[in-house]
Amino acid sequence: MLTFTDFSGLFNRRFLNNLFPIPATNRLALGLVTPGFELSDITHDRQIKLSDYKNDRPVILAFTRIFTEKQYCPFCFPHIKALNEQYQQFVDRGADVLMITSTDPQQSKKVVQDLGLKMPLLSDSSCRVFRDYQTGQALGAPLPAQFLLDRQGILRYKHLFSFLNHNASVDTLLSALDRV
Repeated sequence: MLTFTDFSGLFNRRFLNNLFPIPATNRLALGLVTPGFELSDITHDRQIKLSDYKNDRPVILAFTRIFTEKQYCPFCFPHIKALNEQYQQFVDRGADVLMITSTDPQQSKKVVQDLGLKMPLLSDSSCRVFRDYQTGQALGAPLPAQFLLDRQGILRYKHLFSFLNHNASVDTLLSALDRV
């Protein structure tokens, strides 16, 4: 059961660094390799390198917007829940979903626990990977985005946040995966 806390964990350096709006101006081109990274997988208590997936399986990078361990973006919260509920469908198709958040490891552990996450939740509290993928930012946190990389690490699909279309639906991501 979700419980909500006060805003004491919201106002930190990450919040200040992401306060001013930067639109999602992603210039990563379909058909090219995306930036590599190594982040902590809070769900499974391990380090994950994006290169670990190369020549193994497709991967969906689901950048999500969580302000603190109890304060979710109203657009991202249903998306996180849907991805988690349908995670097995991605696994059954031979892919993995890596959810990337800007919450710190301690906050991320609470998110994993509260939401019962099955998929890896990667903590990028420095927002370096969000910046590398040019997802944009506003009001204290990076914006959400979704990227599908094929087995060779080539970008095959991307979705950037807009107020008209916040996140790519699970069905859209599964369809894009089926075309890879």
